[in-house]
Amino acid sequence: MNVQIFGRRDCSDSRKAERWFRERKIPFQFIDLKIKGLAPREFEVIAAAVGIEKLADKGSKYFLEKGLASAPPSRVRSALATDSMLLKTPMVRNGRDATLGVQPELWLTWK
Repeated sequence: MNVQIFGRRDCSDSRKAERWFRERKIPFQFIDLKIKGLAPREFEVIAAAVGIEKLADKGSKYFLEKGLASAPPSRVRSALATDSMLLKTPMVRNGRDATLGVQPELWLTWK
């Protein structure tokens, strides 16, 4: 497995994902979205796996401040692709497979 966890250190679900993989001694790479954003290719792979409409953290204060709640889908997609702070976390990726949030039942199926 080549697991990557895209999250933020101040996100409790990101820390839960880290802990889950660490407890099972599954190696992973943690990418803090506050420090390093999502590369365009990574964004496309994750969006294809989970669906672009699910990536946005629509309940976050930051999303609402950006005026994206009533924005057209093309503007939202563009904003998500360029501003990693608008994304739900954690995003856990293993090759072309990806999940949003803490989903150990799916992670167990990865080989």
